[in-house]
Amino acid sequence: MKNKSTSHEIRNHVASASIVFFCSSLCLATESPIVKSEFVYETAPFPQGHASTIAEATDGTLVAAWFGGTREKNPDVGIWVSRKLKGEWTAPTEVATGVQSADERFPCWNPVLFQPEDEPLMLFFKVGPSPSRWWGELLVSPDHGKTWKDRRRLPNDGVGPVKNKPVQMADGSIWCPSSSEHDGWRVHLEVTEGAAETWQTIGPLNDREKGAIQPSLLTHADGRWQMLCRNQDGKNGDIWQTWSDDLGKTWSEFAPTGLPNPNSGTDAVTLRDGRQLLVYNHTNRGRSFPSNREMLNVAVSENGRDWSAALVLERSKGEYSYPAVIQTDDGLVHITYTWQRRRVRHVVLDPSKFVLKPIREGKWPADAEQ
Repeated sequence: MKNKSTSHEIRNHVASASIVFFCSSLCLATESPIVKSEFVYETAPFPQGHASTIAEATDGTLVAAWFGGTREKNPDVGIWVSRKLKGEWTAPTEVATGVQSADERFPCWNPVLFQPEDEPLMLFFKVGPSPSRWWGELLVSPDHGKTWKDRRRLPNDGVGPVKNKPVQMADGSIWCPSSSEHDGWRVHLEVTEGAAETWQTIGPLNDREKGAIQPSLLTHADGRWQMLCRNQDGKNGDIWQTWSDDLGKTWSEFAPTGLPNPNSGTDAVTLRDGRQLLVYNHTNRGRSFPSNREMLNVAVSENGRDWSAALVLERSKGEYSYPAVIQTDDGLVHITYTWQRRRVRHVVLDPSKFVLKPIREGKWPADAEQ
């Protein structure tokens, strides 16, 4: 009996330990900030896709877009769109090409989706033989991304938001972070109203020596604005930053953030709790792993200057790049990015579950979540 009782107690102890371990593992799993990770499409009628964008339409529909074709710069590259309906992404649909005439066609570039207040969903994109010679165009959707119409070239030779989403201010004005590459890498802003009928350019804001493009526009609770930009110096470069104390009229000299940049696109968003969230490649150019676009990261800051590591989205050989990020009405963060130039990855995060580790001297913390 003694042996049987001991055996029974051991079995109960093991079972209890297993339950505790299971519950602990389950609790840990539910605390992960990653709510969902998926591909927007598994197969497509084009071999390469790049430069994705995402928006939440007024009815709550998620809409994603990117450029796809044989390869970047090829004339067959067009703008493709998918919508998330009943939990599934629709098959990619081409909504714009660079066809100019029967014998002339240019590639399309860098779509940017934006949902303004009380206006149709907007799809900005570029058309032209290269970034130094492209121009900006616009489509609108009255039915949450299902159909697109009223294609037009932007006024006053506008480029529009060059890669990252605009920000609509309290007065209804839409501020598009933009840049050009025909006279060095120069950052500027383009300002319009809801219907995009007027168009004003502010800048360029940097000189040629501090080459920067593809800014993200952030706003702070104290009224300051901030832009984070891609740096042309990919070997030892940082993400550039500039600040405005007068609602975008004037900007500070461009300065490093202390976060590395391998000459690759970034995106950022001001969260509703006032924090700033940045998605970027925390690497520089080189041959050691990880470098270039082999690691994609999420960092968070309360003041826009001191950053903490939140998450590693990707860390392996290949290309993981050109993120786009938004926060939807339910508080979740949605990120899309290029996955190996073959697909677009969509990741959903719960920002309330981030476990943050300070980034010091530009080094990603070894104990930050992988």
